[in-house]
Amino acid sequence: MIKAVIFDFDGLILDTETAWFHSYKEVLHDQFKFDLPLEVFVKCVGSNDTALFTYLEKEIGDQLDPNAIREHAGVLHAQLVKEAKAREGVEAYLADAHEAGLTIALATSSTKKWVTTHLTKLDLISYFDYLITQDMVEHVKPAPDLFLKTLEVLDIEPDEAIIFEDSLNGLIAALEAKVPTVIIPNPVTESLPFENFHLKLNSMADMTLQEIIGSLNK
Repeated sequence: MIKAVIFDFDGLILDTETAWFHSYKEVLHDQFKFDLPLEVFVKCVGSNDTALFTYLEKEIGDQLDPNAIREHAGVLHAQLVKEAKAREGVEAYLADAHEAGLTIALATSSTKKWVTTHLTKLDLISYFDYLITQDMVEHVKPAPDLFLKTLEVLDIEPDEAIIFEDSLNGLIAALEAKVPTVIIPNPVTESLPFENFHLKLNSMADMTLQEIIGSLNK
């Protein structure tokens, strides 16, 4: 029996990932005339930017200042997401989960401050019973730590939860934690080679939460 729903944040609830890609792409083009490939950027989606800057340091060299790039991209990103809305169907899923008496958790590679700020702006934070963030684990996705910590905090078994994810790193982590996973990619992650998921949807509007739970209980 499903007792909990576990949501990623970036790219799933709020599409911050597409905004990050455009922000980094613009900064790198302006400063270095360098065209950031989507297939490189997407490797860090759902995780951290280690892979991105390892690649950039090889391609651009000593003139690259990672902290300066992060800062400039962050300014652009803040402008892009300032008025952004939650993705289609997000609030309906949260409301349905609450009405059904399910525990609602967030498991994200981002910081607690980051998600708290944005969930508050979106007026969604009151739906969440638990926020499991990078501050609480040793390794972020694709390591399973965030999901294992969530299961521990919620005191449930892997088959008593559903994970909602948008990234390949998130799916890898969820599979290692042995939790059924619904993939809802965004424009940055839609071409990734997702495998072994329970369901893949274009939008949360494609199926109701009750229909997803019903498909797991068959």
